[in-house]
Amino acid sequence: MLDVEHELPVIDLQPGESVLAREPTIIRTILGSCVSISFWNERLHIGALCHSILPRMPLSNTGPPSIAIGRRYVDFCIRDLAQQFDELGIGRHEVQVKLFGGADVLVMTSSPSRPTVGRLNCETAIDLLSEEGYTITASSLGDIYGRKIRFNTGTGEVLQLRLR
Repeated sequence: MLDVEHELPVIDLQPGESVLAREPTIIRTILGSCVSISFWNERLHIGALCHSILPRMPLSNTGPPSIAIGRRYVDFCIRDLAQQFDELGIGRHEVQVKLFGGADVLVMTSSPSRPTVGRLNCETAIDLLSEEGYTITASSLGDIYGRKIRFNTGTGEVLQLRLR
């Protein structure tokens, strides 16, 4: 049996980046407190992944931020990728969304009265995806360990390896 996945292009996604792949591609990233959200459409085999660092983009009096700055934030990434899928004529009900990350890798104890960046990233992603009309089909959030993520945009499969 031919293993065609080894022939796919590979993109190593860095913190504060996102990518939409129109051809089958492997997108990889490593997460700690950051959050990655995969978007995948089965009909067109189009996938996207973001690697957001912080929950919400601060308001600015100097006008809209650059896309490069905006992609650091969970709220911006979700809206940006949603718009890209909308422009391709893909309905929100046609998109499989999977959510990963938000670990408390730098905190020894976590108190509900003092949310961590990881927890805030998770909460923002869950709330905003719901507001935007998406259903999360799978997730792996929180804990104290980072994750390696490997997303095949041809199949929609996301593999996760927990880092200890």
